Amino acid sequence: MLSNYVPILVLAVIAAAFAIGSVVAGVLVGPSRYNRAKVDPYECGIEAPAEPAGPHRFPVKFYLIAMLFIVFDIETIFMVPWAVTFGSLGVFGLIEMVLFVATVFVAYAYVWRRGGLEWD
Repeated sequence: MLSNYVPILVLAVIAAAFAIGSVVAGVLVGPSRYNRAKVDPYECGIEAPAEPAGPHRFPVKFYLIAMLFIVFDIETIFMVPWAVTFGSLGVFGLIEMVLFVATVFVAYAYVWRRGGLEWD
């Protein structure tokens, strides 16, 4: 029974070894000469403004866009298999997908109302 999972385990070990090996090789082989230009943040060639003292607010729009991406990504993940097996699901599958799309629409309406779709 466990022998069915051996190829997956081998693939995971190979992937982890490749990832760790790549990072280690980059550190060992790569140049380590730092100068002021390398450590400065780069933003389209414009000097970054000085950070205000104390904690500053991060715009909520970034979180709304991330939430919108996740919601529609999950919607796609669930709708493709549903579309493939639509004929065998019958009325039950149709009702379940209508409820799911209604739930996704609530999230879409929330983001729309909060201004997440307005690009300034």
